[in-house]
Amino acid sequence: MAAQDGGDEVRVLQSLRGKIYDAKHLVPNKMRDFFCTINLDQEEVFRTQVVEKSLSPYFGEEFLFEIPRTFQWLSFYIYDKSVLQKDLRIGKVAIKKEDLCKYTGKENWFTLQPVDSNSEVQGKVHLELKLNELITDNGSVCQQLVECHGLPLINGQNCDPYATVSLVGPSRNDQKKTKVKKKTSNPQFNETFYFEVTFCVVFCLSVLSHYPNWGTENYPIFFFFFRYLLQPRENGNKSSKTDDLGSLRLNICYTEDCVLPSEYYASLRNLLLKSSDVQPISASAAYILCEVCRDKYDAVLPLVRLLLHHHKLVPFVAAVAELDLKDTQEANTIFRGNSLATRCVDEMMKIVGKHYLKVTLKPVIDEICESPKPCEIDPIKLREGDNVETNMENLRYYVDKVFREIVRSSISCPTLMCDVFYSLRHLAAKRFPNDPHVQYSAVSSFVFLRFFAVAVVSPHTFHLRPHHPDAQTSRTLTLISKAIQTLGSWGSLTKSKLSSFKETFMCEFFKTFQEEKFTESVKKFLDDVSSTESKEPSGLKMYKRAQGRTRIGKKNFKKRWFCLTSREFTYHKQQDKEPIFTIPVKNILAVEKLDESSFNKKNMFQVLHGEKPLYIQANNCVEASEWIEALCRVTRCNQKRLSFYHPSAFLNGNWLCCKATVENTVGCARCTADVPADTQIEIDGDRETERIYSLFTINMSKLQKLEEACGSIAVYQGPRKEPDDYSNFTIEDSVATFHTLKQIIDTVEKLNESHEKYLKKRSSSAEYGSE
Repeated sequence: MAAQDGGDEVRVLQSLRGKIYDAKHLVPNKMRDFFCTINLDQEEVFRTQVVEKSLSPYFGEEFLFEIPRTFQWLSFYIYDKSVLQKDLRIGKVAIKKEDLCKYTGKENWFTLQPVDSNSEVQGKVHLELKLNELITDNGSVCQQLVECHGLPLINGQNCDPYATVSLVGPSRNDQKKTKVKKKTSNPQFNETFYFEVTFCVVFCLSVLSHYPNWGTENYPIFFFFFRYLLQPRENGNKSSKTDDLGSLRLNICYTEDCVLPSEYYASLRNLLLKSSDVQPISASAAYILCEVCRDKYDAVLPLVRLLLHHHKLVPFVAAVAELDLKDTQEANTIFRGNSLATRCVDEMMKIVGKHYLKVTLKPVIDEICESPKPCEIDPIKLREGDNVETNMENLRYYVDKVFREIVRSSISCPTLMCDVFYSLRHLAAKRFPNDPHVQYSAVSSFVFLRFFAVAVVSPHTFHLRPHHPDAQTSRTLTLISKAIQTLGSWGSLTKSKLSSFKETFMCEFFKTFQEEKFTESVKKFLDDVSSTESKEPSGLKMYKRAQGRTRIGKKNFKKRWFCLTSREFTYHKQQDKEPIFTIPVKNILAVEKLDESSFNKKNMFQVLHGEKPLYIQANNCVEASEWIEALCRVTRCNQKRLSFYHPSAFLNGNWLCCKATVENTVGCARCTADVPADTQIEIDGDRETERIYSLFTINMSKLQKLEEACGSIAVYQGPRKEPDDYSNFTIEDSVATFHTLKQIIDTVEKLNESHEKYLKKRSSSAEYGSE
């Protein structure tokens, strides 16, 4: 994981997550195509899919993102989708930043408000005022408009802003205008205006562009220097009725974390990181965190990221999964609920498996979305002219292709995912020793049902596609996803399983898949992604250049047996012997061809890792290409891969390619498979710890009641007090849980003191103008 812990500065970081559920009673009162957007001020940051032909569209889309800048309003706009004309804004829900706390974590229906262009404002203005007294009764005012910041982007484009400065008095009005600044949202005006005034005047500043007005601000004369937030025009259009536009159901969770320097979090961080070592796991700080939070997802997200950042996730997942299995009575229901274990694995796969999904599914998803074939096989939903047999063939073609890409992808599966799957597999086999299939269903319930199938049906969520697919393509992806879930579920292709399908058309479709090769392919794939053992050497011989020197000082080439697994690249003197050299796959930085001129040998390639390059000669060009492809495939998710390499060898004190004399100098040629940008997993450990601290603070009363309950149980061994307050908590060991709770409460109270000191120093960077 890329280290992103903060330094000595206090940082204020914002994030937003939640869900857009549905809308009702929208106007116009007829079936239309609707979509919803999320805007920070006027900048669109999220868009739902289009729901066709509905009066009460259900979107059902979750959102999660960091907010990298200041903002005044969080808005949700409902649009009526138009094919030929501009999309029509039906209405909006606009919430002031300071009011977001009222709605955090709650599901609410919001009445849609009309969209008035005069109220759509954002930005800050830097203004200076100076009063110059003259001999006469009147005064002279020098007013300098310095700059504006954060003006809105319309459709991602900058505007052409200018400003007007007006003097409004009892007997006269005076107005002056700045020059227009082209294509900028942060204009630098630096213009000075002079007005002759009486003592009873008001100045009015307007910032405008070539599209509707953004806003105005009225300032009394005694303000002399400040930055002001732009406000809506008071003389804007009168609002239309709001009771007939409809309403929107939302769940919003806005957080603003004040992240202190890293040393402040040492105690809490250490308490959380040692959770997997606590016996029982239910007495650990990490487990207690998830118990006291009303919504477990609030706790799971920062917890998984923190444990992942410090390489402590696998043992914690294993511990909570073992506790989960104690309550599982039937093998066929293993890991099917929303327990702490399943949520941790789900979140881990989203973080770690992002690039894995991209290299596995993106090409075939692109084909489906860009060259769609009709795949509807439900007789009720067939369009006029469609042929169900042809559609079934199209669907079968897509399912085969997606399935083939998945079962061939095991070598690209991230090591961390393999480690977690290995733990789950063996825990399941231990819990149900008489069921030979449970070890596979434990893994398939995650990798097929919760990972690949979800990514297929929602490719935009996993960044496999830039936008939502259209309705017909979405339906095709849904059918493919259902098929992948079924094919990946161990033992689902039996007659008894097929007869349980609710949709008879899916039952007919799956009858064509009753072939042993599908079951065997799934089994092999699950074996590969849940194994920590290296395979036996494959028996492929190649020549490698010696890593050291012979007695006469010359390096030579020797024939060795090479083996590649998802974890390591090894070579052996003999096929059945232990490896004499091992390179962990995660340490491979690049795999590239080597110029023949280096050693006057053909079919050469090089493996770059932490030590000296390993130079290998394959038996022929085809074999060399296959090895390079295989090594690139298994290392493409490595986070430290090189962008540049040397195409030739370092011999006789210099690189033959660029003549550089320093052996560890940066390469002179760009790698053919450059570092994918999305393989980097950047986690801010301090920010995640701060988020956990905030959750403990919010739930302090629950922590204290749980501490009291543990103390009562430990001392009296009698009936629990106030069972409604903690009866849902897991208390396996009251003494150990009490001890951890006391540590949590003490640590949080110390952090409270540190935050209070900071909050006293914090001041607002902008003020609203006078009303």
